[in-house]
Amino acid sequence: MLNIPSLQASVSPEEWRLRCDLAACYRLVALYGWSDLVFTHISAKLPESVSGPGEHQFLINPYSLMFDEITASSLIKVDMQCNKLHDSPFPVNPAGFVIHSAVHEARPEAGCVLHTHTRAGVAVSAQKGGVLPISQQSTFVLGSLAYHAYEGVAFRDEEKPRLQADLGQANFLMLRNHGLLTVGRTIADAFLSMYTFENTCRIQIDAQAGGELTPVNPQILSGVAQAMRVQTGGLGGAFAWPALLRKVQRDLPGYDT
Repeated sequence: MLNIPSLQASVSPEEWRLRCDLAACYRLVALYGWSDLVFTHISAKLPESVSGPGEHQFLINPYSLMFDEITASSLIKVDMQCNKLHDSPFPVNPAGFVIHSAVHEARPEAGCVLHTHTRAGVAVSAQKGGVLPISQQSTFVLGSLAYHAYEGVAFRDEEKPRLQADLGQANFLMLRNHGLLTVGRTIADAFLSMYTFENTCRIQIDAQAGGELTPVNPQILSGVAQAMRVQTGGLGGAFAWPALLRKVQRDLPGYDT
């Protein structure tokens, strides 16, 4: 059992709320089976009201804890180079932050970047056709999807400009032969987008095992952006987040310590 001192009294209420949401997000990723042992990251950007004007600070996981062990107090505050900004007994993984720092740099409005290496996500990322328009879930993804070619393990800064150019203004990024990434204004937004992205990939792999596929009418795809706004507020996580917090509190309590 980890004994991590609480940081609640030493950080602002705004930072503490962000820490609780991010810790809950890590545990939800574990609950839904998307984690890859201690690998991959979810990063959350601290607002300038906390970090200071012009400052870029982020919360990220300690690089040695399973996702279902992460708490609000164990999260580590880092700068754009993934240097620790406060004392912590845990290490961080600067190499793993390369992708996240690239996205945060290119998309200053991004409050959260969520990256996974799931079986279904990597499987579809290896398919030449990528995401196919064969499910309702896929139509939401295809409304804001980009691809980035595999360049090996992503630890080189020289890859950042190419990743940023490929991402553009998309909120879903398929990293070829690697995995999935979502960009969200909030942690809740990034999580709900990944829920949709992951299910899109799982449905596709299942459907491909069952015979000839029926694609969605292209006219429907063209109107997907409007459908997203009507149905989910543009995949806004605020609709589902309170219920998800109740779920993680039932199934993996203690994230908010």
